Amino acid sequence: MTKDDPGEPFRVALAALAALAVSQGIGRFAFTPILPMMQQDSGLSVSEGGWLASANYAGYLAGALWAVRLRLPARTAIRIGLAVTGASTLTMALPDGFLVWVALRALAGVASAWVLVFVSAWSLERLQVLGRADLGGVVYAGVGTGVVVAGASCLALMDQHASSSAAWTVLGIVALAAAAVVWPVFGSGGAVQAAPRGQGPARHVAEYWRMVICYGAYGFGYIIPATFLPVMAKQIVIDPLLFGWAWPVFGLAAVASTLIARRARGSLRRVWAASHFVMAIGVVVPLVVPGLAGIIIAALCVGGTFVVITQVGLQEARAVGGAHARALIAAMTSAFALGQIVGPLAAAYWVRATGGFSGALAIAAALLAVSAVALTRARSPRA
Repeated sequence: MTKDDPGEPFRVALAALAALAVSQGIGRFAFTPILPMMQQDSGLSVSEGGWLASANYAGYLAGALWAVRLRLPARTAIRIGLAVTGASTLTMALPDGFLVWVALRALAGVASAWVLVFVSAWSLERLQVLGRADLGGVVYAGVGTGVVVAGASCLALMDQHASSSAAWTVLGIVALAAAAVVWPVFGSGGAVQAAPRGQGPARHVAEYWRMVICYGAYGFGYIIPATFLPVMAKQIVIDPLLFGWAWPVFGLAAVASTLIARRARGSLRRVWAASHFVMAIGVVVPLVVPGLAGIIIAALCVGGTFVVITQVGLQEARAVGGAHARALIAAMTSAFALGQIVGPLAAAYWVRATGGFSGALAIAAALLAVSAVALTRARSPRA
């Protein structure tokens, strides 16, 4: 790769976008719009849906921690992750039973974490070398793009009264086809070095914990609507042509916000805190705005902030952590993943106990609001 080829930065950015669309939009989040279809086809309960979601997030936690220490060429890890994501998605179409689904969702979580970590390292390094670091926003727009593809596909399939198995089959084929298209682009890349062992500087311990806890609150707060938004919409509007729009709107908001965020003014910390406030509003708005309007507002607020928080939170971790940034990022990622695991289980428990999502949404919004305040209480120490 050289700067002499003006098209190379765009090939890198678009390949990375496609990889994140497959690994995140399909590997992690396709389950969300398919869950109402699985409930209708196989009688899957909200509690069982929560367990399937948490299995995926537990796999994501394991995959993220594994990737930090893994020594593999980036091209190998990305290709393995894309192949496993597509295969595990396609296999979900087989009526093998709940425990097999749990295993497949966990495997997809591991693969999606690998792709996120290694694509980030591979693409951002190359864009920097090519003098087009500004295309980083295009890379992370892949998450929302995948969400839109998954949501729109499920919307079309519901219109045709297709089964959940058909939805898994279509998205599995889409994932494998996209992986095949971008496969040659990931033709080079060095080994990713393991994170250095040891503790970070003691003078920043309190600030490290602030960031870790706030990032964990983000994981808990966003994952409840990110898992159950179409289910909540279906409880309000029966027609799939109406409630099915909740997830595509979520994805479109994620794409737009990612591209806009790189032009935002102010410190990373302020953008991070403001995004928590907006997300808190989005999480709680279905409780105060009745009908489908509340669901769509929630989709816009949560979808429009969840990728932005990932971007600015990890950028802030690099700035604060200095030489120990990878250890801080690993701790934040772990807290985020734990929040993702606990969130769907808490929501499932609340639905089983009360018959609705109100309590879980209120708790999630409160955690996001408190964490937003905490983020504004201190300046970012620079290591």
